[in-house]
Amino acid sequence: MSILIKNGTVVTSAATTKADVYIEGEKVHTIGTNLSMKADKTIDASGCYLFPGGIDAHTHMDLPFMGTSSSDDFETGTLAGLHGGTTTIIDFAFQKQGDTLQNALNVWHEKADGKAVGDYAFHMVVTDFNEKSRAEIGPMVARHGISSFKTFMAYKGALMVDDKSLVGLFHEVEKYGGIVTTHAENGDLIDTLKAEHIAKGNLTPKFHAITRPPIAESEATGRIADLAFEGKHPLYIVHMTCEDAVNRVRQAMLRNQKIHVETCIQYLLLDDTVYEEPDFGGAKYVMSPPIRKKKDQEVLWAGIDQGLVEVVATDHCPFCMDQKRAGEKDFSKIPNGGPVIEDRMELLFSEGVVKRGMSLQKFVDVTSTAPARIFGMAPKKGTIAVGSDADIVIFDPTKKHKISHKTRHMRVDYNMFEGWEVTGKCRQTILRGTLAIDDGKALVGKGFGKYISRAKYAQPLN
Repeated sequence: MSILIKNGTVVTSAATTKADVYIEGEKVHTIGTNLSMKADKTIDASGCYLFPGGIDAHTHMDLPFMGTSSSDDFETGTLAGLHGGTTTIIDFAFQKQGDTLQNALNVWHEKADGKAVGDYAFHMVVTDFNEKSRAEIGPMVARHGISSFKTFMAYKGALMVDDKSLVGLFHEVEKYGGIVTTHAENGDLIDTLKAEHIAKGNLTPKFHAITRPPIAESEATGRIADLAFEGKHPLYIVHMTCEDAVNRVRQAMLRNQKIHVETCIQYLLLDDTVYEEPDFGGAKYVMSPPIRKKKDQEVLWAGIDQGLVEVVATDHCPFCMDQKRAGEKDFSKIPNGGPVIEDRMELLFSEGVVKRGMSLQKFVDVTSTAPARIFGMAPKKGTIAVGSDADIVIFDPTKKHKISHKTRHMRVDYNMFEGWEVTGKCRQTILRGTLAIDDGKALVGKGFGKYISRAKYAQPLN
């Protein structure tokens, strides 16, 4: 199969060029002007940008959590991602305490293999670091292409690991060329505040945010940065939300420490007034860390401009309102997470590029190139270049439309951005040389996605 894309503007993290793109099989074959190759399909991309397929480095498909499971599985979630320009996700395989990393990987392959519509990879979540799991780190990197290992500093009793385990994991992971990623919140402080407010009868959704204050995130951010610095280990902090945490990273960088920072599109655009939405509507936005204040949005946008925040992901973990209502009488029982994967790229283009003047190169970097580079998928993924996978989004920068859960493809009955007017739309999505989405119509289905085995983490030069 071959495709010739004519008259588009190719955007990478380094340059913007008016060019045609010829795709042969699954790869980009030629990039140039006035190409005249004979192709099975020719697409006129006049007036459109050609972006590398989006890489969402933080998703949770079919995740058992808080007595239920996220409503999108690998089929529905990755299909929604393709509609929104995301061609590859990195999901999380969760080790159960007392079990092995290999069993966790097996379970997540069962969830994804033969079901995912888009391409996928896995981070490994380590919840029980012991001698047995220590011995599994090397094979995870070498045999399975899993070079990133997630830790939680919150959710005590289920996911949280102590500092001793963090130190041991840092040393073991770097030994084999991996990187540790961390959910940075002080779990003990959060549990104390939750117990205090529940005892007082403060049970509505807004108390989810009140009991997870910025200090819980900033303290954990500073602590994990110090632990990484002690051993000169690379570190990736997921879903950063607030000014205090960003400032902890700034301080760490003064000692020439390399920390990769991720935020999510919802933290850039929403503020904590959403928790006041009536009729239990605030539950839609219950996620951890919670939505912060407007001032925190501005700090995160500035962090992107300055290169401190390198990745914009989603933490896509949707639950329908019936699932959220498990916490109608107690905020601490509301399943944490929301639906975002289909909205990320269009929202970031509209709010970042159109309204804030974000460069096209920066847009591509934070949505695709940086996660590919950090997590061992470059140059196969994350760029439009000869020899790279032909993952390309043909994007109409002038198309105006409104976001609604009724027209989205995520398996959930609401949208956190319901009614938002956006400028820019994913017109077509090409995955590995196959036209996957064409003007809202899916042309591929269950099982088209492939597992991506990733390379080791490459420590960038300072």
